[in-house]
Amino acid sequence: MPYVNIKITREGATPEQKAELIRGATQLLVDVLDKNPNTTVVVIDEVETDNWGVGGETITVRRQRE
Repeated sequence: MPYVNIKITREGATPEQKAELIRGATQLLVDVLDKNPNTTVVVIDEVETDNWGVGGETITVRRQRE
């Protein structure tokens, strides 16, 4: 039973976009590894930008600077 965990920042991904991520990740496992889509689990975690860091600073700070 494959388990895929997708982590994205919480910045307004729509339910439709999340559904597409789930479909796409599932199909990738079917196509590449011949996995059963009925037993493939995909979880999307949305992380606040204050809790996601790159290069020693939060995404919130990086986005404010851009």
